[in-house]
Amino acid sequence: MSLGFQATALVASPSCANAIAWSDENLLAVASGHLVSILNPAKLFGGARGLITVPASKPFHVGLIGKKDLLSSCLLPTCVSRDIRPCVRSISWSPIGFAPNASCLLALCTNEGRVKVYRMPFREFRVEWVEVMDISEMLYDYLKKANFEVSSISSNVSDTTEAGSDPEYTDDVPISQFMKANKKRKQKGLTVVAGAVKEKDSHRVPASEAKHSKAAARNSGLPLIAAEEYASRNAMLSLLTVAWSPYLQSACGGDIPSTDGSTNGCTVLAVGGKSGRLSFWRFRKPQCYYTQSGTDSNSAMLVGFLQAHDTWVTAITWTLQVSDASNPRVLLCTGSSDGSVKIWRACNRELQDSSDISHDSFSLLKEVTVIDYAPVSVLSVIVPLDSPRKTYLAIGKGSGSIDVLVCETPNNTFEKAGSYHGHNHIVTGLAWAFDGRCLYSCSQDNSLCSWIFMENSLRKVPFPSNTPAVKSSSDVPNAFDSCFGLAVSPGNLVLAVVHGYDVELLNPMYEARACKAAVAFRWIGGQHLDTFSDILPDCDFESFPGLSNREMISWENNIMWSLRQCEHLEKAVVVWDVIAALSAFNESDHKYVERVLLKWLAYIFRSQSSISTILSEASRHLPRIASRVLQLLNIITSQVALKKPEADKTISKQRDDAEEEEMMMWMQLRSNVEKELRERLVGFSLSVISSLVSNSNENNGHKEFGCWTPIGSAQMEKWVDLNRANVNEHLKLLAEKVGRTKKRKLRSICEYKTEEECNFCSASVPLDSPENAFCRGEKTDAGTGPSHKLLRCAVSMRVCLPTPSWHCVCCKRSASQLVPLALFTLPEYPSDFESFVGRCAHEKPVKPLCPFCGILLQRLQPEFLLSPSPV
Repeated sequence: MSLGFQATALVASPSCANAIAWSDENLLAVASGHLVSILNPAKLFGGARGLITVPASKPFHVGLIGKKDLLSSCLLPTCVSRDIRPCVRSISWSPIGFAPNASCLLALCTNEGRVKVYRMPFREFRVEWVEVMDISEMLYDYLKKANFEVSSISSNVSDTTEAGSDPEYTDDVPISQFMKANKKRKQKGLTVVAGAVKEKDSHRVPASEAKHSKAAARNSGLPLIAAEEYASRNAMLSLLTVAWSPYLQSACGGDIPSTDGSTNGCTVLAVGGKSGRLSFWRFRKPQCYYTQSGTDSNSAMLVGFLQAHDTWVTAITWTLQVSDASNPRVLLCTGSSDGSVKIWRACNRELQDSSDISHDSFSLLKEVTVIDYAPVSVLSVIVPLDSPRKTYLAIGKGSGSIDVLVCETPNNTFEKAGSYHGHNHIVTGLAWAFDGRCLYSCSQDNSLCSWIFMENSLRKVPFPSNTPAVKSSSDVPNAFDSCFGLAVSPGNLVLAVVHGYDVELLNPMYEARACKAAVAFRWIGGQHLDTFSDILPDCDFESFPGLSNREMISWENNIMWSLRQCEHLEKAVVVWDVIAALSAFNESDHKYVERVLLKWLAYIFRSQSSISTILSEASRHLPRIASRVLQLLNIITSQVALKKPEADKTISKQRDDAEEEEMMMWMQLRSNVEKELRERLVGFSLSVISSLVSNSNENNGHKEFGCWTPIGSAQMEKWVDLNRANVNEHLKLLAEKVGRTKKRKLRSICEYKTEEECNFCSASVPLDSPENAFCRGEKTDAGTGPSHKLLRCAVSMRVCLPTPSWHCVCCKRSASQLVPLALFTLPEYPSDFESFVGRCAHEKPVKPLCPFCGILLQRLQPEFLLSPSPV
């Protein structure tokens, strides 16, 4: 198997299926032994990594059993268990926006049955990720209160409290001290503490077994239970797999505050275990995001249980059904060790609002017939955007086979698309790509397969070649013998695969000691999909080595598809793989990149002219373009079109002049796009201020609770006045209307400040540019002091405070204030901002997004710490 275009080594070997996961913010989590490595695929070489070290956990106290029950068959799995070191067996990323800095949370499950949730250390300045909560501890607290009664936990969970440890059970004695204390007391019977079995006194006479067993129970504070009861309790706490649901929100698409001040938007973490039961934990989005001080406000609520299977739950996956916009539903797919797969459906609103979710909340839609009884290892499900009434489910099994199921809504009819034997060993990874047109699979036998899904059937196809090459790694040997999972990038152009090494093929002097496992990255942007037939005429790509015309055309179509997917507002803007591919092509074939950009510009501006004509006429069409498309255009322009490759010495002077002219046109396009976005931002902010002024007159000056109040209105008025010759007439009138408002009233509504002072001296700071500022220098007896350079907030144009603020890794701007989502949903430049604002005037920002790039803002981190790179 080829290495791919880049690879990176891991310090521990993976040991579970689905050992890799790609987050919505472009971070990779890889489970390898007792470690979880978090990687930035854009900075693998010399870049920073995140790390989660899973410690050995204190066992749970579930009860005592007598010596006579030691040889019970139900205790055999407990007695033969020999897990010496904790190992991660399942990982899952939450949707974006649930960490305190609006990033993703990471949930992991260990072989000890522990489930924990972690976040990025964005304010701690360390490599080790921060533990947010221990789900297994919370589950144990609840089960102990319910006395492990199945009848109680299967239907009634209304008294579940928010996340947090119960102080009644926080002072458990370490297992070593517990055993020593029992040994000193010479108690009779067996002490069972979360799987630890120890015989206390084998020389006692059998007649007194019951007496001493009861005494041991009284002294330890644990109940004396039967072997079957212990096995049942142990299975309840033996967790195996985790999976986050998609982002669940109201039918209208917004986050509406509830009575307790929280928003309806949430995600649900499903946890499956050996008992066949699933527990569901609801996580609310934080009410606000921050870059520095503050406590983790994330809370999880146990909202229900579901007895999904009779044996171990080995795989879980979620997806949304978007066919019914008025009543959106979520699908839950579960797989078991007996080979059964079940598909459940629940209403989004019940998962968001209810505090008492019983078994009836999930209705069983389909149970897949078991044929070979091979355990289910992985599941992958997708609802194609092009066919929202269909759901594709891929099932990977321990036998190496792959089953595909197609569900049609709203009739909920199921059709089996077939069973395919692509591997000789357990399937360890499955991932849909290109909106369900392609499926990728891998196995522990080191096989990696690519499938095309057409007409409800899979067809095995070869992988595309791995060019273009962005980077290469010579210190990662190609001596793999297994695959433990795969993941597809957010843009679907890159495939990441976790490999284990064949130690027999490694050099025993140094490779066998240093090389434990590796993550290999393969280009899949050249994957040929028969559904794409829009081939450009007269294509000739012979200048790019190693790729056929068919692959180049596939690259072009897939890049176009990826860019179009980013136009959907529910998707995070992550175009790292698109930019990486175009940048690599640009080094060898600039004309090919120009052809791709021409096709994209023609799609945006609805024009079939040449690229120079489109660029020269683009400024007239920008007001009719959606804000998200303008942000994508700004990113591609700055990161691709204006990144000129090394000049070819054989190019003539005339060719250089033509390229220089085209480069100037791209620069002008970027300037016009940013000006258009700036006008929309200023117009939106001033309209909100005007609406607040009107509401204050009607409400006697009282501001409505939860209202977003923009700052910097004085700076915005000044900016409009400085650019009167180039801004929209409606924006001029709006600025004049706000300017006529009494300053005292403005100060009572928002922070109004006409004169700004330097953060380092008392000198004044004029508004010369919306990006940067220079103070006039402090005047002293010795003259005028030095002038300090300051950053301005990209949203308010106010001078940023010296405290850490939000940072855009694409346009390098800073922001101390956030903008509501309504600004990003503008389909065009509004003819009347005040009529558009309406209810949006009272909408709080839901995510820290850059108004010029649309990507997630983050705290600026030093180079030695991990940070996402969506571009």
